[in-house]
Amino acid sequence: MDQNSRPIGIDLFAGAGGMSLGFEQAGFDVVAAVEIDPIHSAVHKFNFPDCAVIPRSVSEVSGADIRRASGIGRRRVDVVFGGPPCQGFSLIGQRAFDDPRNALVREFVRLVCELDASYFVFENVKGLTVGKHRAFLEELIDAFEISGYKVTKDWQVLNACDYGVPQDRQRLFLLGAKRGIAQPAYPAPTTAKPGVTSALPKVPTCSDALGDLPDAERFKQLIDFDEVVTTRWGKPSAYAKLMRCLDKDGWHFGYRRIWNPDLLTSSMRSDHTVISRQRFADTPPGTVEPVSRFFKLHPHGIANTLRAGTDSARGAFTSPRPIHYRWNRCITVREMARLHGFPDWFRFNETKWHGARQVGNAVPPPLARAVAQQIALALGVSASRPKRVIRLGDASLLRLDMSAASNYWGIPRPIGHRDRKSGAKKRRQLDLTDQLF
Repeated sequence: MDQNSRPIGIDLFAGAGGMSLGFEQAGFDVVAAVEIDPIHSAVHKFNFPDCAVIPRSVSEVSGADIRRASGIGRRRVDVVFGGPPCQGFSLIGQRAFDDPRNALVREFVRLVCELDASYFVFENVKGLTVGKHRAFLEELIDAFEISGYKVTKDWQVLNACDYGVPQDRQRLFLLGAKRGIAQPAYPAPTTAKPGVTSALPKVPTCSDALGDLPDAERFKQLIDFDEVVTTRWGKPSAYAKLMRCLDKDGWHFGYRRIWNPDLLTSSMRSDHTVISRQRFADTPPGTVEPVSRFFKLHPHGIANTLRAGTDSARGAFTSPRPIHYRWNRCITVREMARLHGFPDWFRFNETKWHGARQVGNAVPPPLARAVAQQIALALGVSASRPKRVIRLGDASLLRLDMSAASNYWGIPRPIGHRDRKSGAKKRRQLDLTDQLF
């Protein structure tokens, strides 16, 4: 990396790397990422091969561990960011912050302090601001204040569609700085929703995001395999040009990757029934199909909130994806990624279920980038485009199921996780298909 010239960031609860990408695009070097899910960790390693991935729970990691793994020694950590899962409900007679279900939030605060980070960014669900959860949020702010950090007042819920993302997605952000240094501000919106009168540019629509992508159903190979189709794209919108990195603006202030822009990736097909397709066809754009409860995209609107779905702990595997506005099918993972602000070089686990889960769990990179730019501004850093070009990781990292990913990292398989098996063909001894619908 461009050593000593770019501020340092560390990603906790990193997932596939939506926040990592946003901060990199804003001019940060993300030197370490902590993520307990070995499949997510493998995908993060593929996309950020120079980042030290630590496939463990944050509760098992110290600030010294992160410094050692990343090789930064005693260099200043400029920002720690992440979105720890939390319940936010108090137990009788206890503060919400002491609820053992919120232990991972306490670990976030601990690591910010152990790393002596200049700034932190805490991201979480909008629901943390209302009802019983509000007490937990106030206690969290107190915990940071007691630890020597000043939280930017007042906290804000930011909507991704206000920052160039064609999706209605609201998330809480807390920004904080060590006492005595410049306080970061919240980013001002850069785009306006469709139908809203504003001097701001309109947010890209679903057709802006997806209109140039080829229909995955043209390619029979995508029923069983990913990374097998090279094809031509349609005429891109201004937004699609950024996603395809057709010029330097698509890289922002991040590192360029070596990739094949003609390869259609993260686009494995769903095997819908004829009845399902007819229901999808009968559903007006911008409404919900009554049986599946899937939202049908409107070409001139934006997507609803893309969700990760549930795993086997809930008794079933579900990964709800919207219905395409043009074709009678659910959108692919690549189409989800476009609606989330991930560029086309960014790859996900090739199964539909894991891939959709990784997109749905991620912070949209343009939203993360807008927040990161405010941290850089408070630091007094002027971002510049790095000269170094990065080669992406081994594509086998994208084909790992839970057992193989655990073996790759040399860790025990997480308790309570299992993989959906479709009984379809196997590739390199790994299950590569995931017939969700």
